Amino acid sequence: MNIIAISRGTRFSPNHVGNDAAIYNKVIEELLRMGHSVRSYTEDEFAEAPLDELASASSEGLPEVVVTMARDKQTLACLLEWEARGVRIINSPRGILNCVRRPMTELLLAHNVPPPRSWIVATDEPIPLEVTFPCWLKRGDSHAVVKQDVCYASTRDEAIRVVADMRERGIPTVVINEHLAGDLVKFYGVQGNDFFHWFYPSAHSHSKFGLEAINGLAQGFPFDPAHLKQYADEAARVLDVPVYGGDAVVMADGSIRIIDFNDWPSFAPCREEAARAIARRVR
Repeated sequence: MNIIAISRGTRFSPNHVGNDAAIYNKVIEELLRMGHSVRSYTEDEFAEAPLDELASASSEGLPEVVVTMARDKQTLACLLEWEARGVRIINSPRGILNCVRRPMTELLLAHNVPPPRSWIVATDEPIPLEVTFPCWLKRGDSHAVVKQDVCYASTRDEAIRVVADMRERGIPTVVINEHLAGDLVKFYGVQGNDFFHWFYPSAHSHSKFGLEAINGLAQGFPFDPAHLKQYADEAARVLDVPVYGGDAVVMADGSIRIIDFNDWPSFAPCREEAARAIARRVR
C-alpha cells in the first residue's frame, strides 16, 4: 500500500517528545518491513507541502492510507477532507478531535463507559454547588499542553483560582472530575487485536506532569484486566481511536473508572509489541 505517515508536533508532546518520536519511527519501520511504501511528514511539513506533492503518493491522486499522530487543527482539517473522499486514516481525524477533553467526556458519559462523576463548566460561570472536593479541573477545549491544563484542587477556593487562571488564558470551558481514591493504572491498546498492556505508573516513575503521585503508591487492589480491556476497547469504539492509551482508577472493591483517554500515546513501556500491533491494524 501507499501510505503517508504524519508525526506529532513537539508542542503536542509535553515531556514526551522522544517517546512519541520513537513509537512513530518504530511503526514506520514495521510498515516498511511488511512491504508498504511510506512517505513521512512532520505536522509542519504536511501543513506546508503542496497538495500535488501530497497527492503524488498514489497514482489515484490520494494515498490509500494515512497513519497519523497529528493534532494540529490545519492538518486535521485536511485529513477530514481526505477521509470524506475515502482515504483510510488511523487514527481518524474525527477520533482525534473526539479526544479533546470536553467531547471525550460527553461521549464517554453518553455511552456509559464508566467515568468519574463529571461536570462541564464555562470558565465565566461559578462552579456548581454539587461539585465535591477534592477534584480535578481540566481544560475542556484541547488536549493538555502545559501542566496548568490539568490541576488538582482540594478545596472550592483552590478550584475557583484554577478556573480563573484558565479563563485568563482564554480557555472557555473546564471539565471537572471527582477525585477517585484507588490505584492509578495506565493502559495501552490497539482495538481489533489482542494487544493490551497495563501497569501501575507509581511503580515505574512514569509521568508527564507528575500528577500521578497524588494517588500514591498502588495498593494492588484485585481487578480483572479483561474488564479494563473491555472498557478501553469500548471507549476506543465510541471515540473512533483504534490506537489508544489512557488512565483508569481501580478502587478497593475492584471496580474500574476510566479517567482519561488519548489518541496514539507513546507506548513507551511496550513499544516493540505496540508497533507490531499498530502495523497489523493498518493492514
